[in-house]
Amino acid sequence: MPWKKGLLFLGLALGLGGILLLLLSILTANYSGRMRDDEALNVYQLSLPARPRGTIPLGGGIEVLRKADPRRLRNPRPLTRAVLDQGRQAYSHYCWPCHGPELDGKATVGQSFYPLPTDLLGPTVQNQSDGELFYKISLGYKRQPPLYATLAAADRWAVIHYLRALARKKG
Repeated sequence: MPWKKGLLFLGLALGLGGILLLLLSILTANYSGRMRDDEALNVYQLSLPARPRGTIPLGGGIEVLRKADPRRLRNPRPLTRAVLDQGRQAYSHYCWPCHGPELDGKATVGQSFYPLPTDLLGPTVQNQSDGELFYKISLGYKRQPPLYATLAAADRWAVIHYLRALARKKG
């Protein structure tokens, strides 16, 4: 039986020695040479073809909205059944979790906030212009996250029509 203990000790010693050699090789290896020679990385050193004129915006975008007077912004979307449906659908995807089915700020996610999300049918919201609402939905306001990169401008305007229609129906 002593030979079994010796064999076990030899196996452990060789295993630990192998692990130490592996760690030593990792610590002393110079990988940058291999990465420099990797054909997948060399592809990025190619120059890109010239872009067609007008494909890179040189103005506009969200900065125009940031500099705008919210009271002067006008809703470009017509008040139609299709736009209201678009607003309802966008609301149900992006606003419902916080503002809820009654638009009162008492939804599941909204309950975790203090203060609660705004009642969208109340006078605090309904007394604002469409432009002010668009500005706050787009760029965020207090706990309201900015949605300009999440929700298309047409959808944001449609949500505002949807909010107004529900407020008229309620009142």
